[in-house]
Amino acid sequence: MQHRLKIAAVIGSFQRPSRTAALVEALLERFAERLPVDIDVIEISDIGKALGGAFSVSALPEAVRRQFAAVESADFLIVAAPVFRGTYPGLFKHFFDLVGQNALVDTPVLLAATGGSDRHALVIDHQLRPLFSFFQSLTLPIGVYGTETDFSDYRVSSPALQTRIDLAVERALPLLRARQARVAAELLAA
Repeated sequence: MQHRLKIAAVIGSFQRPSRTAALVEALLERFAERLPVDIDVIEISDIGKALGGAFSVSALPEAVRRQFAAVESADFLIVAAPVFRGTYPGLFKHFFDLVGQNALVDTPVLLAATGGSDRHALVIDHQLRPLFSFFQSLTLPIGVYGTETDFSDYRVSSPALQTRIDLAVERALPLLRARQARVAAELLAA
């Protein structure tokens, strides 16, 4: 029996619909076409009010605690944030402030972001990558960044962005298949 990879996707946008959510949906769709996966999507827009007043996970409602558990137990993370004033939103960061310090060690992470122009594309390497380096996660060398012009009606419409999505998925597959095989072997040995 093939192990289904648990993918958790964290969307740092405050609104719905959003280009950030559309980018994550396109990525998840591509991964689901290539691998057997179970997907949990965590949207900051859905949990922001509860999250903003909490200083620990135990202070959150049970439904939100389950979302933290999904992130902390995922085989693979997709993390995407819109760029606000040069970086990711504060509630997005607060979410990760509450994630267990050692929960994401060696977890593969695909970083993605959206912004109004190409000028913010470095947010992936200068803001998101250091955050996940703290967690000792395995950030994939390639990230996916989209601008307003890459979307129409909150769907990916740019061939260039679609190419970047496909490239990110292709480069992630060997790592994810190896992780899938390792987890399956561990389950059989247990």
